[in-house]
Amino acid sequence: MQNGSEPRKHTIAVLVENKFGSVGETLDPAVSRMTLVVTGDEFVIEQVTKQLHKLIDVIKVNDLTDDGHVERELMLIRVNAEPQHRAEILRTADIFRARVVDVTPTSFTLEATGDEGKLEALVELLRPTGIQELVRTGKVAIARGSKTRVRKAEPARERRPRPADDPRIVGFAD
Repeated sequence: MQNGSEPRKHTIAVLVENKFGSVGETLDPAVSRMTLVVTGDEFVIEQVTKQLHKLIDVIKVNDLTDDGHVERELMLIRVNAEPQHRAEILRTADIFRARVVDVTPTSFTLEATGDEGKLEALVELLRPTGIQELVRTGKVAIARGSKTRVRKAEPARERRPRPADDPRIVGFAD
């Protein structure tokens, strides 16, 4: 390692200027937030943070790892629902606090939230019934209440001009 620290997972929250069709909006409709999970030692994390700060749309980068945070993932999983397995699937869903969000004659679609380990365990228990499709959001995270200050959403701020906004520049790709 560069500085003797061991690689570990870091959860990094990035506030960016909101663009149509980008990641999730915050209280301020002009700002979006992305959550990144990066594995590396302190040198790698410092380099990632510096590179993120260089991006024109980035407003703020915050490593939530050491400050304490709450994190969750969302998963939708569609499984075969043969009559002999339906009760078992429903019991498993109940144990994991998953909700049945769609039922067909041949399948159940479950919605589950939780940490990565919980969702992996649910997948493994449902695997024998036959998984038809699975989608996951990836991690979303928020700092614990005592680590953040409460503030009212402010009016949208003036954003920095970008080369793509200059009508004299033709062919600039975002």
